[in-house]
Amino acid sequence: MSSAAPRIAVLDYGMGNLRSVEKALEHVKADVERTSDADRAHAADALVLPGVGAFPKAIGEVRARGFDELIRARLSDGLPVLGICLGMQLLFDRSEELGGAEGLGIIPGDVRPLAAPGLKLPQIGWNAVGWRRPSAITDGLPQPCAFYHVHSFAPVPADPDAIVGTATYGEEFASVVARARVFGVQFHPEKSGPDGLALLARFVHAAAGDGHAPDETRRRPAAAAR
Repeated sequence: MSSAAPRIAVLDYGMGNLRSVEKALEHVKADVERTSDADRAHAADALVLPGVGAFPKAIGEVRARGFDELIRARLSDGLPVLGICLGMQLLFDRSEELGGAEGLGIIPGDVRPLAAPGLKLPQIGWNAVGWRRPSAITDGLPQPCAFYHVHSFAPVPADPDAIVGTATYGEEFASVVARARVFGVQFHPEKSGPDGLALLARFVHAAAGDGHAPDETRRRPAAAAR
């Protein structure tokens, strides 16, 4: 592994508290650059797609900056990508939010409203995530592990094997997903204390050395955590 810190590009498309993500990645020894320039981000060892807000506006801003093609190109080159909160949802085929919109289509599946009758939406606060299978960004974390969630929608992967961990708020939902070299978390790791930082550190580790993350399709699912 190279001694140089891996360069992580945090993709800025005008939506999200990006400074907190930057600071958390810097804390775990990444060389971080926040950028709205797809050409600059192309030189990074890994990409982080954060986001807060509405899916239809966010996907429009992502496409307007060429980040959709950037993400596909870097995944094709074998580099890891992490979607955080709304950024995770954008990785899927489509969302039902505000009348619906097409996503990036990198992970097959839809984003749907949380079915949480009697509970306030959005879900805001800590929620325990139970691991269904191993993953490069979650291995070694407690079972279950609490993270800070803020959301009203959640993805429903077409392939259940894409689900790494689930939480429950009214219904069980996918909180961590992984497929090939793309990872997604529904929560905010940068606001989730030591375990959130540990997850980000594992992502940075995946970007280090030759810059290639483990292929999640080769990892065998473990027994489901309920």
